[in-house]
Amino acid sequence: MIADRIWTSLTALRKRQPLIHNITNLVATNNSANALLALGASPAMVHSSDEVEDFVALSQALVINIGTLYSEQIAASKLAAIRAKAAGVPWALDPVGAGATPYRKAAALALTRLGPSVIRGNGSEILALARQERVGQGRGVDSLHGSEAALDAARGLAGESGAVIAVTGAVDYVTDGSRVLEIHNGHPLMTRVTGLGCSATAVIGAFLAVEIDPLAATVAGLAVFGVAGEIAAEQARGPGSLQVALLDALHTMTQDDLTQRLKLEEAKDHRTKPLNFPPRPEKS
Repeated sequence: MIADRIWTSLTALRKRQPLIHNITNLVATNNSANALLALGASPAMVHSSDEVEDFVALSQALVINIGTLYSEQIAASKLAAIRAKAAGVPWALDPVGAGATPYRKAAALALTRLGPSVIRGNGSEILALARQERVGQGRGVDSLHGSEAALDAARGLAGESGAVIAVTGAVDYVTDGSRVLEIHNGHPLMTRVTGLGCSATAVIGAFLAVEIDPLAATVAGLAVFGVAGEIAAEQARGPGSLQVALLDALHTMTQDDLTQRLKLEEAKDHRTKPLNFPPRPEKS
């Protein structure tokens, strides 16, 4: 049933080609834009504070990524997030390296308070946002904690922020504070390509544009991206060819690819509410 729901969302995404407004980092801009195009969405990388408020109102979803953080970007991000919330545009936050420096942590926390629909980060980033990790304890943008180590913090952060929290790693965990799902798709070679985590957040943003439930959108985005990574790794000779094969896999993914490869389950030790996505409304 969940695989069918994800496939229905992917089909809707390919049909509607939603406009996804990205305020992202300099390293990941090309990767994220190409991933969105391959998936079927329409990316726009609009960063200037002079136009982000107008542009986000035209978009179907917003993605904010603080990887290469600078003052103009954070100012534009705050303006866009506030306008998105007011306009009912769902948005996803990628708090890259949130615990690395006081400035970066303050920026990530400020954006968290502006009502993101989804926050996706690695274990260290989620622990930093949940105030369970001291500033400077991370290794730049790399995680020193596995995703499972941040699961309890993710549930608490979901309750505090109202956002769905995705903790990604060898296993991806997605929670709204009561429901917790595990996604076991992906491949270790994906960690050898910079910006793929950022691309995963952009893909989640694309699913937010067609899914009414942020939890379902996040699960769909990470599942599709993970399955594409597995398909790509089977063809790739290394990180370089993986990037190309990943784009092809996102573009050509079939229902059989998704159904046969999807490895998703409810995290039983953390179950407090039955897994039950609300129906996705049909749109013209």
